[in-house]
Amino acid sequence: MKKQAKITSKGQITLPYEIRREMGVRAGDKVEFEKDDAGFHIRPVRTESPFAKYAGIGNPGIPRGRKAIIRYIRKMRGHDNGD
Repeated sequence: MKKQAKITSKGQITLPYEIRREMGVRAGDKVEFEKDDAGFHIRPVRTESPFAKYAGIGNPGIPRGRKAIIRYIRKMRGHDNGD
């Protein structure tokens, strides 16, 4: 695939839709420019989800999944028979 983009007076470019789709980037995402002997490369910056470090923090001792949460709530309410 070969596409062109125009550089504005501020040094900005618009990535063509086809390239954004192929790269999996959206508005607000970051891209990284890298130079090596073959030329310049652009790739999306993939970071860990900002919420990943909080996974499971609010439910210690409760197994994962909707059924487990419903079972836990039912038990808290006095319905010990499970599902």
